[in-house]
Amino acid sequence: MGDCKGVLGGFTSTATILVLYILLVIVLRTF
Repeated sequence: MGDCKGVLGGFTSTATILVLYILLVIVLRTF
């Protein structure tokens, strides 16, 4: 269960970075 929680935490961190990166790309393309 602890291992699954660690994987979930890592996935959440990766997803957050990915979302921020996509927003950055959209902003750069807009301006």
